[in-house]
Amino acid sequence: MEGEHPASQARSSDLRSGGGGGGGGAESPGGGAPFAGSSGSSTLLQADVLDLEEDEDDLEVFSKDASLMDMNSFSPMMPTSPLSMINQIKFEDETDLKDLFITVDAPESHVTTIETFITYRIITKTSRGEFDSSEFEVRRRYQDFLWLKGKLEEVHPTLIIPPLPEKFIVKGMVDRFNDDFIETRRKALHKFLNRIADHPTLTFNEDFKIFLTAQAWELSSHKKQGPGLLSRMGQTVRAVASSMRGVKNRPEEFMEMNNFIEIFSQKINLIDKISQRIYKEERDYFDEMKEYGPIHILWSASEEDLVDTLRGVASCIDKCCKATEKRMSGLSEVLLPVVHEYVLYSEMLMGVMKRRDQIQAELDSKVEALTYKKGDPDLLTEEIGKLEDKVECANNALKADWERWKLNMQNDIKSAFTDMAEENIHYYEQCLATWESFLTSQTDLHLEEDSEDKL
Repeated sequence: MEGEHPASQARSSDLRSGGGGGGGGAESPGGGAPFAGSSGSSTLLQADVLDLEEDEDDLEVFSKDASLMDMNSFSPMMPTSPLSMINQIKFEDETDLKDLFITVDAPESHVTTIETFITYRIITKTSRGEFDSSEFEVRRRYQDFLWLKGKLEEVHPTLIIPPLPEKFIVKGMVDRFNDDFIETRRKALHKFLNRIADHPTLTFNEDFKIFLTAQAWELSSHKKQGPGLLSRMGQTVRAVASSMRGVKNRPEEFMEMNNFIEIFSQKINLIDKISQRIYKEERDYFDEMKEYGPIHILWSASEEDLVDTLRGVASCIDKCCKATEKRMSGLSEVLLPVVHEYVLYSEMLMGVMKRRDQIQAELDSKVEALTYKKGDPDLLTEEIGKLEDKVECANNALKADWERWKLNMQNDIKSAFTDMAEENIHYYEQCLATWESFLTSQTDLHLEEDSEDKL
C-alpha cells in the first residue's frame, strides 16, 4: 500500500496471503479455533446461529447457541473434563516479535477556570530505530485520543481502527469522575493504544508516534498543522454527496462483508444487553445475600438447641457470598468489557464500509460524467485513473484487515467465554463443597447425639 512503512508492507503481504496478521491487543493474546471461517457455510452469525428472539427477556440465549465456541475446533483426543478442555486451549504467542510496549495508567484530575478533565500517563518502551529514545512518558486527555483516532481514519479510511470508549458517561454510572468510571476508561484507553501498536500498518503511523512521544505543547502545535476548516468542510461535503449517490455495483465480497456486520451488530448488541442485565441481577442477589447470613446469627441467639446449626448456615452463606463477589468481579473485568468493545467495533465496521462505499461512489460518478460527456474528457480520464487506484488500495486494505480483525474477534470472544465458563465451574464447585461440608458436619453431629442417647 502506498505510503506504508516497509515492515508494514511485509506484514500486510502476509495478511493477504492468508497469514491473518497475528494476534490482537496486548491484553488479549489470541488463539484457538475461529468462530467463523471465510466460507459462508461456516460463518458465525448466520440467521440460524445465535437465534435470539426479539424479546430481551429470553435468557436462553446462552443455552440455545452451542456454536458460540465451535466444539469441532477441539481435538477428539482431548479429555472430556471441561477444566481439562479449557486448560488445553493453546493461543499463539507473539511476544518475541513485539517491539512496542505501551502502558496507560495514573489518571490525574485537572481543574481550570474553564473546565475539569482527567489526564492519563502513557509510558512507551520500544526498540524501534525510528524512535529517538527507548522510553517515553507523556500525559494525554481523552480529547487527544479522539484526535488520534480521527487522524488514523483520515489516513487509513478502510482499515479497522480500534474503538475508543464512549465520550459520555457509561450506562449506570452517575459521575464522570467516579473512580470506577475512570478506571474503566483507563483500561479501555490502554487497550486502544495496544491494539494500534499490534496492528501491522497503524503501528507505523506518524501521528501515532507523535502521540506517544511529543510533549503537550508539541502535540498541540502538531494538531494545528492539520487540514484547515474549509478543507475539512469540503471533504465532508464530498463525502455526504457520495453517500447520497450510493453505490450501484458493490462487489459481492463486500456485500457479504456488510451482511456479516449487520448480523454481528444485532447479535453482539443483544448479548451485551443481556450480559449487563445478568450482572445487575447478580449484584442484587449479592446485596441480599449479604443480609441473609447475619439474620441466622441473630436467630441463633434465641434458639439454644439450634445454635450450632444456624451458625453453620451463616458461615456457609458468608463463604458463598465471598465466592459470588469474586465471580462478579471476574464477570465485570473479563466478559463485559470484551463484549462491549465489540459492540463499539460493530459501529466502527459500519463506518469503514461507508467510507469504502464513498470512495467507490466518487469513482462511479466520474465514470458516469465521462459516459455522458459532462466535463473535460481528458481531465475526467485522469481523475478516473487515480480513483481506480484509490479504490483498489482501499479494497485491498479492507480485505486484508477484515481477515485479521475476524481472527482477533474470534480469539477474544472465545477466550472471554472460556474464562467465564472456568470461573463459573470454580464458583459452583466452591459453593457445593461448602454446603457438603456443612451437611457432613450435621450428619456427624446427629450420629454423636444418637450414640450418647443409647448410652
